[in-house]
Amino acid sequence: MFPLEIQTLARLLLEECRDQRLRIVTAESCTGGLVSGALCTIPGASDVLERGFVTYSNRAKQEMLGVPGDLLADVGAVSEPVARMMAEGALENSSAHISVAITGVAGPGGGTAMKPVGLVHFATARSNRGIKHAVERFDGPDRIDIQIAAVIQALTMLREAI
Repeated sequence: MFPLEIQTLARLLLEECRDQRLRIVTAESCTGGLVSGALCTIPGASDVLERGFVTYSNRAKQEMLGVPGDLLADVGAVSEPVARMMAEGALENSSAHISVAITGVAGPGGGTAMKPVGLVHFATARSNRGIKHAVERFDGPDRIDIQIAAVIQALTMLREAI
């Protein structure tokens, strides 16, 4: 189902979290739950993956993660401030220790000159350790290529947050 690289990253992440008794929460927009889905393909993921939020719409980001509507209106969903708020909101609305948030333009439509297809913002947060942001501009012929690249980045960032 998922490429070997994702399966390997997911397995290593779960093992590392299990060793440190850490739980994960995801807040996904353009990946639509693929990060939590990748983790769930590994047996025993339930002792690490606390929950996943699929917040594809702005309304879901507001209701489920507490992202302010005025922030979404001012900077747009695909932005560093929104990714950071999503990561923070995921931690606040779960009992996890580490979160990852993903918001971007997977295409093939929806891109603009300022926010082209392939632009994806990520944020990880860890309780009492702050928030880390990254932005990528993925190049791929298809929507799924951008989403798969985003899943790899998210899993990598989660491992770094440990």
